[in-house]
Amino acid sequence: MSNHAPNTGPMRASRRCGAKTRDRGPCRAPALRGKRRCRMHGGAPGSGGQRGNHNARRHGRFTGEAIAERKQIEALLDEARKVLRGMK
Repeated sequence: MSNHAPNTGPMRASRRCGAKTRDRGPCRAPALRGKRRCRMHGGAPGSGGQRGNHNARRHGRFTGEAIAERKQIEALLDEARKVLRGMK
């Protein structure tokens, strides 16, 4: 057991990151010196994502064509359900 008092004052007084976490609360990690965010949320050099959203169009699920196709399938299923209800 040590006899010295821990020097946590500067750490506790430092500014917090405040980025929104997965649980929708603020990040409680200390912000980097001269930055507003911690090392995990973009404060460190080279951290963070690429410029632009390069992953948004990769799968094509939300293209106009895919949305129209899903609507058409849903309409066909609705029609089939109506026919089946009428047969009872």
